[in-house]
Amino acid sequence: MNTAELSCVCKQVRRDIINMTANAGSGHPGGSLSAVELMTSVFYNHMRIDPKNPHDENRDRFVLSKGHAAPCYYAVLAERGFIDAKEFKNFRQLHSILQGHPDCKKVPGVDASTGSLGQGCSIAVGMALGAKLQNKDTKVFALLGDGECQEGQIWEAFMSAAHYKLDNLTVMIDNNGLQIDGSNEEVMSLGDMPAKLRAFGFEVYELDGHDLDAIEAALSAPAVPGKPKCLLAHTVKGKGVSFMENQVGWHGKAPNAEQRAQALKELED
Repeated sequence: MNTAELSCVCKQVRRDIINMTANAGSGHPGGSLSAVELMTSVFYNHMRIDPKNPHDENRDRFVLSKGHAAPCYYAVLAERGFIDAKEFKNFRQLHSILQGHPDCKKVPGVDASTGSLGQGCSIAVGMALGAKLQNKDTKVFALLGDGECQEGQIWEAFMSAAHYKLDNLTVMIDNNGLQIDGSNEEVMSLGDMPAKLRAFGFEVYELDGHDLDAIEAALSAPAVPGKPKCLLAHTVKGKGVSFMENQVGWHGKAPNAEQRAQALKELED
């Protein structure tokens, strides 16, 4: 899919995020909106997947380590044909398949249940290592939050990825600079992330996480033998909705009716 087509999908995904969280009266729109281009690019152009056979053993794998960005995940899965968009009205409702964090036992296309921050990257490393041990050409993608990278388990997983030479693993960091309690710098500075990632053995691509061409180029770059890949993607929390952009308060707050209408109007332009 070309950039213009991906851009149209991204706009619809953003509308779905707003509608899902507004209908539920809860959820995490800010970090969902910042991850749209990354997730859309991966699912459309870089994963071997079949919506008609979501459990195909030879499929590529995706782990949403920042599980609270589930609205983005669900919207992309619906666009790709894994789930029916009619399910959106049930987001975060009792007995719905679309809970606040993804559940691999309920949602076709979800490869790992996540939500407890720091754990998803380890799951992805395990998947990538398992594929290597079975001599499979499976690719594994993991999407992390930048605040999540304050978790020690993330760095243990990074060490393991390098140690086991997992060149079939791509880690994407949604680096929007904000987390639930404030900015990353205020809560726990991450320091020189590109240098740290390289020191931990990654082939690093630092880019604008809303630039589809840059994302496509990084994801398409041939794997360096024996090295996992990392996209350190600089993004804007709440991207696409003016009053949500770079506002920490929209980490875990749903828009009301008036705010929904304004957001959807902006996303039509």
